[in-house]
Amino acid sequence: MDAKDRKLIEFLRDKQQFVVPIYQRTYSWRIAECKRLLNDIKNVATNDSIKNHFIGSIVRVKEKYDDKEISTQAIIDGQQRLTTCTLLLAAITNYIAESNEARAEELRDFYLINSYGKDDLKYKLILTRNDKSSLISIIEKHSNQELSSNKIKSNFEFFQNEIVGEDPEIILKGIRKLMIVDICLDPEHDDPQLIFESLNSTGIKLSQADLIRNFILMGLNQDKQINIYENYWYLMEKDFDQNNSNNYFDRFMRDYLTIKNRNIPNINNVYETFKSYFAKEGGTREIDKIISDIFGFSKFYTRIALEKEENPKLKQAFTDLKELKVDVAYPFLLNIYNDFEDKIIDEKEFLEILNLIQSYIFRRSVCGIPTNSLNKTFANLYEQIDQDHYLESLKAKMILMTNYRRFPNDAEFTKELKEKDLYNIRNRNFWLRKFENFDRKEYVRVDDYTIEHIMPQNPNLSDEWKRDLGENWKEVQDNYLHTLGNLTLTGYNSELSDKPFARKKTIEGGFDQSPIRLNRSLAKFSVWNEDSIKKRADILASEMADIWQFPKISDELLDQYKEKKSEDKVYNIENMEGSHFLTDGPMRELFELFRKKVINIDSAVREEFLKLYIAYKTDTNFVDVVPQKSKLRLALNMDIDEVYDPNNLCIDVKNKGRWGNGSVEVHLNSKDQLDDVMNLVKQSFDKNSENSSSF
Repeated sequence: MDAKDRKLIEFLRDKQQFVVPIYQRTYSWRIAECKRLLNDIKNVATNDSIKNHFIGSIVRVKEKYDDKEISTQAIIDGQQRLTTCTLLLAAITNYIAESNEARAEELRDFYLINSYGKDDLKYKLILTRNDKSSLISIIEKHSNQELSSNKIKSNFEFFQNEIVGEDPEIILKGIRKLMIVDICLDPEHDDPQLIFESLNSTGIKLSQADLIRNFILMGLNQDKQINIYENYWYLMEKDFDQNNSNNYFDRFMRDYLTIKNRNIPNINNVYETFKSYFAKEGGTREIDKIISDIFGFSKFYTRIALEKEENPKLKQAFTDLKELKVDVAYPFLLNIYNDFEDKIIDEKEFLEILNLIQSYIFRRSVCGIPTNSLNKTFANLYEQIDQDHYLESLKAKMILMTNYRRFPNDAEFTKELKEKDLYNIRNRNFWLRKFENFDRKEYVRVDDYTIEHIMPQNPNLSDEWKRDLGENWKEVQDNYLHTLGNLTLTGYNSELSDKPFARKKTIEGGFDQSPIRLNRSLAKFSVWNEDSIKKRADILASEMADIWQFPKISDELLDQYKEKKSEDKVYNIENMEGSHFLTDGPMRELFELFRKKVINIDSAVREEFLKLYIAYKTDTNFVDVVPQKSKLRLALNMDIDEVYDPNNLCIDVKNKGRWGNGSVEVHLNSKDQLDDVMNLVKQSFDKNSENSSSF
């Protein structure tokens, strides 16, 4: 590797051509970056005390066998600033040409073209794809040709407009002060990929997908690069719309690696995870197989997440799931889509699975079950499917999920539906739209209607409303205002207003004339009060349980999927070893206080009595309790160097053979220690919760 400080214009005047490899991202500087560069150039141009202005490094790889008169060199870092400076020089050259053609030609020959080069070798800088043709059109002054690269076009026009009225020689004076670090790599001795990674770790922002693309293609010969890029990667970049700020390509690669590795990588660690996966799968030797597989799954992802599905029934199901914001389900759905594509399941089965997932997510949302474990639930769910009994086994496994992973049954779901504030719920428009259009051929656009509170929101209810609601009208309004039984849709909100219920039913456009499904049950009621609201909620909740169904299979089949319970003894607070310390001794009160605090850390925490200790866990144990005569001996599932312990309560018991999980021991002797000990327990909970995305 040869690295040296150089002036940019000296770098450009060399008899060589700089080529941006096909695997590099397209030109992406915005007007803001161009404006900043131009201001810097103007400032140094007019300040004689500033001799040089550093703008960064340019890393190039010289050809392994270079016997041409014009040397071609691949740019692996610095293409953005090099392209921007070239655009500025092209704008200055065109501006000068209006008054001094000879000077313009001189600049053009120095910095934009190789005078004796033929075909593409004529140009100092060759970009990729649309950027290439756009830059060449600018250099050749093809003013009538529409530029296909928006960034090239807009930034060149910005420079053209900014230099009007300026002295171009002053700007050139500033450009002559620009300094770079010119890093030239020898492909026989230097590893361009390692150097590229090092440069990008210092703050040059590339997406995880960008880094993966460069990693894959940089190690291939040029023909193979072009083949892989044009036939696979470029098509994926177009599908994912790399200019989209949501960065779906990175998300897809994370989900793809989750499927392949059965481990969920951090979104910022996808590139590193991919490198390990790539090596495990055979690396460059198996590149065609690997990239083809990625490409296939990317098609499934864009159909699921980016509304590119052509099948109208599947597209609607994917839209519903996207509205529920269930990105964590995508690894599972990608596997299911792959099986659908391979005809392992048919369209009807696929739709039933999608509806099952929708019901699972929506029921959990209504029932307020925490979502922090869903990523692992879905990452692991596909492995539970018996391929010979596909749909049946999936339903059984979902029915049998317990605790924080549970699929709320009809009793839990309808209870919460009737009691929950469904007006202010995040998924309000979703449930209204789905309810109104279930099994309906004539689609109702819920957004065209207004949500109507049958019992008005106005705290100053009329005497007639107070009479209908009864003496406890205020309590009824407070308790039921935003609940299912009191909500409906109308196109006549201003007409209905706060009118009495009888008028809301019978006026023009009232409930009795409404075609809205939500209003059908209102015909049953002549007065609106607490009893009416509760009865209507019963009706609607039952219908909603039919829309978002609990999976149904026979008890006999379900029994076949239940894990056979061990015949081993079941322990509790009365019969575990050391139980007398908790039943008869002074530790009972302390234990009860401790267990309450631990269980209240999170709704996902479970308590399990074992022979020798009590375990508290989510997916894995985070603290275990061994009862003793004068203390509770706690085992934290951490290493000693992971704990922040300002009170020095922790003991390192690694390799000492103590009961419980982890190598940190803490003794809880009294209530005075509870707060300090709980701070340590919460650290263990947080640490093990972070690790719960792996399985």
